[in-house]
Amino acid sequence: MAVEPRNGPGAGPGGNRNGPGGPGGGRGRGGGDRDRNQRGGRGGPQAGGIDGGEELVEKLVHINRVSKTVKGGKRFGFAALVVVGDGKGRVGFGHGKAREVPEAIAKATAAAKKAMIRVPLRDGRTLHHDGRGHFGAGKVYVRSATQGTGIIAGGPMRAVFESLGVADVVTKSVGTNNPYNMIRATFAALGEQTSPKSVAQRRGKKIADLLSRRGDLSARTAEVDAEAIVA
Repeated sequence: MAVEPRNGPGAGPGGNRNGPGGPGGGRGRGGGDRDRNQRGGRGGPQAGGIDGGEELVEKLVHINRVSKTVKGGKRFGFAALVVVGDGKGRVGFGHGKAREVPEAIAKATAAAKKAMIRVPLRDGRTLHHDGRGHFGAGKVYVRSATQGTGIIAGGPMRAVFESLGVADVVTKSVGTNNPYNMIRATFAALGEQTSPKSVAQRRGKKIADLLSRRGDLSARTAEVDAEAIVA
């Protein structure tokens, strides 16, 4: 009685472990590659851009070089601090560490894109109201400004407002010149910004009623300003 070989044409499910990855085949290379392509690996069909194809402003704020002494000598590393914004009211920051500067910047940029926040702007150029932020030893004060003032800020704070899309603002930083603390304190101040529209919705009032309570505005002027507010 002849015995049919396991690797012959009549092999059943799982019989041929080295053959092509067919319906009854085993773990052949062909089947494994097809499975990986269907699932989508790195850079596959399911991988998408973080920024969704929009134009973003990337600003490198600070690069710090650190060294570690090992048996064979010194090992250098780099830490980058990056601010990313769309110039229309969204901004974020991130930091990354790597052995090379480009890798550290790429990591920091990716982290900044994932941590972007939205800040309401008045007329798309300045803040709605004054604010202050605090982080560690850093304290920052931000104030809205009239048109034509420009960005009065230095160092890391200027990068934040340029990426945010603010054209007129007055700022002051006290307590520290550490860029990490200054950036976090600035974001703490921006996180407290609210627009008249959101306040009116929360209190169940009209925007004109809130603006008319200001002593320098008449009722008619308040209505005009309320119609101009979109955020």
